[in-house]
Amino acid sequence: MKPAPSSGVSGLTVVIPAYNEADAIGTTLATLQKTLSGLKTAHEIIVVDDGSSDETAETARDAGAKVIQHPVNSGYGRSLLTGIEAAKHETIAIVDADGTYPIERLPDLLSLFEKGFDMVVAARQGRYYDTSWGKKSLRFIFRRLAEFTCGRKIPDINSGFRIFDRGPVLAWRSSVSTGFSFTTTVTLIFMLNGLMVGYLPVAYHKRVGQSKVRLFRDSMRSLQIITTAIAQFNPLKLYLLLGLVNLAGNGALIGAVYARTLEGWPVVLATCGWNTLCLLAGGSILALGILRQPPQKRE
Repeated sequence: MKPAPSSGVSGLTVVIPAYNEADAIGTTLATLQKTLSGLKTAHEIIVVDDGSSDETAETARDAGAKVIQHPVNSGYGRSLLTGIEAAKHETIAIVDADGTYPIERLPDLLSLFEKGFDMVVAARQGRYYDTSWGKKSLRFIFRRLAEFTCGRKIPDINSGFRIFDRGPVLAWRSSVSTGFSFTTTVTLIFMLNGLMVGYLPVAYHKRVGQSKVRLFRDSMRSLQIITTAIAQFNPLKLYLLLGLVNLAGNGALIGAVYARTLEGWPVVLATCGWNTLCLLAGGSILALGILRQPPQKRE
């Protein structure tokens, strides 16, 4: 954990990724500028227009933000990386342009960050968060998988409102998702590399305009990203999970066969032999994970 700064951060860059957000970007920037004016910290605002077909870029410029435009739509994470690379300050805040996050809580995030955290995340709450059974279920699965991997509670794994040091993000840029899973991979990378991540509960508001998220496609992509990050930074947990699933599934099958004694002993014995091989396979998966685990760094 880095030492807590005695006089706050030297400067703050706020990066806002935007794709067809002309209806919301003006209000978002007005709220952000009012919030930043109360901070005794040098700051800048960068809006990355990700190939919008509306007047997002023009509206952002008129509001006084620095605007970087992608010629084509390149993805949420790619937009954030563009802004982070262009930032003149090492401390980065990110927030969406759609009005869902309480930007006025930015000073609270910054205050917590200055206590020595490497990243502080706004953990979403309220009636507009988990608006559907599908989203709620998928977020629960992803959060539990990430918590199992990291060994700690993660109130919100993919919040788009957070403050962090840009150094780790740029250092592990090749492992960071350029899509909607950017925040998920950043969370995992920070935690799995021993960096300090703090959380601050905030209210989540109704978005302005239509969501750009495609639930099934982006959820499958998120699962792929999480699995890749685990395999890279903590492979033992991935192999342990696969091994346990194998053992549990085949153990349950053995019990089911034993319960159906009318099937005859030949079936029981054949199934037990097959499941013995599966149990050995599960143990082999776990052993492979142990062998692949990178050596721990000495202090």
